[in-house]
Amino acid sequence: MKMKKGRRFKSPFKMKQKGIEVIGKWKTVQIDPNLFADEEFKDIVCLEELTEYKLVSSSKVGKVKDNKRKAESVSEEHTEKEEELVIPPKKKKKNKDLRSETDKSNGSNATEIGVPVDQEAKCNEIIEVANLEDQGHVAESTSSTKGAPKKKKAAKNKGSQAEEALPSMTTSKKVKNWTTEVLSASTDHKADVSAWKDLFVPEPVLQALSYLGFSAPTPIQALALPSAIRDNMDVLGAAETGIKTAILVGGMAAQKQERVLNRKPEIVIATPGRLWELVKERHPHLSNLRQLRCLVIDEADRMVEKGHFAELSQLLEILNDSQYNPRRQTFVFSATLTLVHQTPTRVLQKKNAKKMDKKTKLELLMEKVGIKGKPKVIDLTRKEATVETLTETRIHCNTDEKDYYLYYFLLQYPGRTMVFANSIDCVKRLSSLLTILNCDPLPLHANMHQKQRLKNLERFAERDNCVLLTTDVAARGLDIPNVQHVIHYQVPRTSELYVHRSGRTARAANEGLSLLLIGPDDLINFRKIYKTLEKSEELPFFPIDTKCMTSIKERMNLARQIEKAEFFNSRAKQHDSWLQQAAEALEVDLDDDMFMGKKASEQEESQKQKMLKGMKKQLKHMLSQPLFKVLMKTKYPTQSGKLLLPQTSVSISESALGTVSKQQAKKKKSIKLN
Repeated sequence: MKMKKGRRFKSPFKMKQKGIEVIGKWKTVQIDPNLFADEEFKDIVCLEELTEYKLVSSSKVGKVKDNKRKAESVSEEHTEKEEELVIPPKKKKKNKDLRSETDKSNGSNATEIGVPVDQEAKCNEIIEVANLEDQGHVAESTSSTKGAPKKKKAAKNKGSQAEEALPSMTTSKKVKNWTTEVLSASTDHKADVSAWKDLFVPEPVLQALSYLGFSAPTPIQALALPSAIRDNMDVLGAAETGIKTAILVGGMAAQKQERVLNRKPEIVIATPGRLWELVKERHPHLSNLRQLRCLVIDEADRMVEKGHFAELSQLLEILNDSQYNPRRQTFVFSATLTLVHQTPTRVLQKKNAKKMDKKTKLELLMEKVGIKGKPKVIDLTRKEATVETLTETRIHCNTDEKDYYLYYFLLQYPGRTMVFANSIDCVKRLSSLLTILNCDPLPLHANMHQKQRLKNLERFAERDNCVLLTTDVAARGLDIPNVQHVIHYQVPRTSELYVHRSGRTARAANEGLSLLLIGPDDLINFRKIYKTLEKSEELPFFPIDTKCMTSIKERMNLARQIEKAEFFNSRAKQHDSWLQQAAEALEVDLDDDMFMGKKASEQEESQKQKMLKGMKKQLKHMLSQPLFKVLMKTKYPTQSGKLLLPQTSVSISESALGTVSKQQAKKKKSIKLN
């Protein structure tokens, strides 16, 4: 096995004594890209192994190679020359080809004995060609070097022969290293990218898009790219977006992310808090932000609101003041960029208060972000602000009935479901309740450690049938595939939050369902959202099968009693433990009435535990019984004549969307008949 690096050192004395006769071929060893994250293999470009070879005298190697070359084709000849034992000449070449310049920089180490052409040189050449083409310079590509002018005189040594074979070897041997696959000039395109060519996208980017299979741009890309690339304009875009990648985020190891920055990446995707932290610490890669060419802000309408994201405001201040670059392009995106909700009356009554409209909001946004010219504004949002593939529904109920309908929906329509609540306490209570009912929910809120958040998100994305209980921390910036349902356990406080919550489903032209559980306390927020979004039709009511609601309520009420008892016991134990430790530290005695709920006797405590155990046993029996019963009437002949099958639970084939569609069809049919 050999490791390809920028430099390799071998003993000249040993190379004169022994040589390797290559029988087979060097084979690429696949490397996990994650190994490079900790910089343990930062200098390795790729690994290759050779298993078919034998050691021979160095004087015999050249003769064996010459005999093989005569019997093989031209393309195989180049491959043999690549593996031949040669010593490159010290004489400098006058050829201005990009490959010869790379060879000069690497010196004699570029083509070591027994080692093929360095993959790192290939990678550097491809990147350099891409950069030259992007700047408008005329440069020879790797494929064009095949027709490069040859030397007038024949080479006198094997080193010059190997160097002349380099251009043809570039075209005959396909680059397999994962670091260069996207940029490689391969003619085997996986997708037709003709739809991108009118958008002024550079050729190297087109090659990458073709390799990755992106055959057509999204609507926002089709409208934004010409103005950004051709006209060099700033862009404000409103459309359904979804960014999957984050490089610098809070809650993760800062030292590891600093090492990522030490590699001097050209694109940095970060949360404002962690980015501002590294800027304040004056990290070398972030020391001169005047060189920043592109600034992209996603979910900008939320970030620039007063009182939110102070770190972003400070970042924007230095970018627009001491680190201002007049040639910088700014891109601002959000699904609710042009959405303006109704300003509360108490705010309008204040002095100098202005009623916010679309134009005023964009002007304020441009001022805070630092856009000084006239930007290109692209608005692809619908009048209703939600996508066409989203089906919006509602259920009106009392506050204490929300648990029933939530549990009913999760059992009746299994799938990948996100449940949103307005508070962390509500998420915790629902998590305990649904855990007791064997629903196996995954919580997500701001009080959780970042690693636990990411772990729960990963589990949610992996499972086909799963429930994510979350606050509005998951309303933006997540692109989890195939989320089928979004349930608003509590109606959000603003129309922007409603749009972003509902936008977690029905992504990328897929269908999805949103369900609002509207209690008496939610009516004000619901009416405000309905008015802001200018809904032309009333949201349909979600159909409920009332036959099974009695069993649903029995299970839920018993689960509530268990949750309440466990919560009180846990809270009392924590309180009493803290009180006892404080008393021991102060060396004071405590009265029994100072303990939470008074200190119970052993007999009373035993009685409570016995009752709790009995309730859990009863609930376990309930959960073992089928909730949605279907009696199978098919009869099978047996020795006794007939076999009656018992009642069994069946998987519900009809989806939530199908149920709503069927209800809507019946409603339209009844209207026509009347």
